[in-house]
Amino acid sequence: MTRADQHDADTPRREVVLEALRASDDPLGVTELAERLGIHPNTVRFHLDALVTQGLVDRRLEAPSGRGRPRTVHAPHPGMDRGGRRQYHLLAKILLGQLSTSPDAGAAAEAAGRNWGGYLVEQVAPSHQTGTAEATQRLTAMMTDLGFAPEPAEDDRIRLRHCPFLELAEEYSSTLCPLHLGLMRGALTEIRAPIAATRLEPFAEPDACLVHLSPTHRQAAAKRPKQRRQRST
Repeated sequence: MTRADQHDADTPRREVVLEALRASDDPLGVTELAERLGIHPNTVRFHLDALVTQGLVDRRLEAPSGRGRPRTVHAPHPGMDRGGRRQYHLLAKILLGQLSTSPDAGAAAEAAGRNWGGYLVEQVAPSHQTGTAEATQRLTAMMTDLGFAPEPAEDDRIRLRHCPFLELAEEYSSTLCPLHLGLMRGALTEIRAPIAATRLEPFAEPDACLVHLSPTHRQAAAKRPKQRRQRST
């Protein structure tokens, strides 16, 4: 059994190469690594190329010390390994759980969503007048980018065919759904839309949530027919 085989059988050989570089006080060449690990130099070279591509290992030429070509050596890239496992789902549960303890968790979540909605939506120029169709299109584009698979429906509604936070929504719907509604409200406010997101119905249909849109008060007032003033006799 070679020295490389003595490592934990579940440890990929590429990690063994990286561990050897980290354990060395000096940068190592391919031949040195192969001798330390008891594997073929071509195998070491293959894994080093991959580690360099991943940004985990730095490759450089040593300063010349005599005749001949400078030696190529390798050293672990300084910094934390960015290829490890992530736990964003756990982080989201922690934050949602904390948010749920607020006296009015739904309002707090909606306010947070509003702030981010204004940041995430595609901006418009200060002088731009956003129409209803354009506002719906911009809102739909933002929700598409976020993974909600929106589908405009009849009667001023939007179906959300996919929830990118489905498992969390099933557990924290009273907090997460107001946050999603806040995202849409913040986006529509940011682009000065003539419509507002008035309500979000979670799981209103077997395969969709429903977003209800309606004209803003200003838009509704503009559409209301003006009454003629009667002349005084």
